[in-house]
Amino acid sequence: EVQLVESGGGQVQAGGSLRLSCAVSGLRITDYTIGWFRQAPGKEREGITCIGASDGSTYSADSVKGRFTISSDNVKNTVYLQMNSLKPEDTAVYYCAAAADLLAIMHSIVAGTTSDGIDYWGKGTLVTVSS
Repeated sequence: EVQLVESGGGQVQAGGSLRLSCAVSGLRITDYTIGWFRQAPGKEREGITCIGASDGSTYSADSVKGRFTISSDNVKNTVYLQMNSLKPEDTAVYYCAAAADLLAIMHSIVAGTTSDGIDYWGKGTLVTVSS
């Protein structure tokens, strides 16, 4: 059984930092593209960043570029999201997802949506940024 389990969410003041973790079991992250998505209240779930753990290549949406960093520990089979300079508009439930099809996650990030072709989802972790 494949499981993606997010942790590290919480409440932080604007300008602060949080580090999210996505612990993956049942598949090797080096065989998939792993992405982080978020869904703010009343908004569509959107892709924000992804990593190809096999080669460490990453891609991020402009909204988080320079503030959020995705990384992976292939031994622990875990993907991280370091979030710095947080803003109130970053408040959302954050999900990690795995896709065998790189384009599914890339399109989600470019289009700011959730594309078809995502194979597995975590249940999410809530991040609240107060002003």
